[in-house]
Amino acid sequence: MTVNIVETSTSREQLKQVFQSIDAKSCPRYFNFHMHTVYSDGRLQPSTLMEQAIAIGLKGFTITDHHTVGGYQAAQSWLENWRWNNPGANAPILWSGVEINANLLDIEVHILGYGFEPEHFSIKPYIQRKATTGEEYQAANVISAIQKSGGLAVLAHPVRYRRSHFELIPAAAKAGIDGVETFYAYNNPNPWKPSERESLQVQQLANDYSLLNTCGTDTHGLNLLQRL
Repeated sequence: MTVNIVETSTSREQLKQVFQSIDAKSCPRYFNFHMHTVYSDGRLQPSTLMEQAIAIGLKGFTITDHHTVGGYQAAQSWLENWRWNNPGANAPILWSGVEINANLLDIEVHILGYGFEPEHFSIKPYIQRKATTGEEYQAANVISAIQKSGGLAVLAHPVRYRRSHFELIPAAAKAGIDGVETFYAYNNPNPWKPSERESLQVQQLANDYSLLNTCGTDTHGLNLLQRL
């Protein structure tokens, strides 16, 4: 196995700069860092998702299927072919992504991995199309695996769990998390927009713990501008 350390490092730093620029208006028409395809529990084919991303005019995004990078890889192949057939056209940046189940404070949470090298041995246990168990299931180990493979780790939708985000975000920060999904729509509005009260609370916690902010629609349906 050969891992392109330079390329992975560049991707991570580029992604970090993007996250540092994210605000409440970034998603869903400029950036979107949470979506699913038929490779996990979504309804979109990767090709259809890519067509929508280009039509919307996204600058950058990630496909975050549960425990697999199959959708990302299919979309990456589609994008390479599209670039070949459309020389000089503006194309969005597609970073690697995955959503991983993990234990944090004795409840299950979801951790998003971004910009990692899919062939790195550290991430392999988490992209086998099923959740891990034992030590691999612990949040600190999930975070470490993402980071060792060159990526950034983010706590998904922190206000959706059985424990308060006022508890979970400090615990995630202690475990080494890089960021939180700050701008998220918790009540599936149409048109999509982040939940204001929750987003402000999460953003303040992110600032308190020096964490990056991200945004995402968490699309499972047929429209990247909606969740369902």
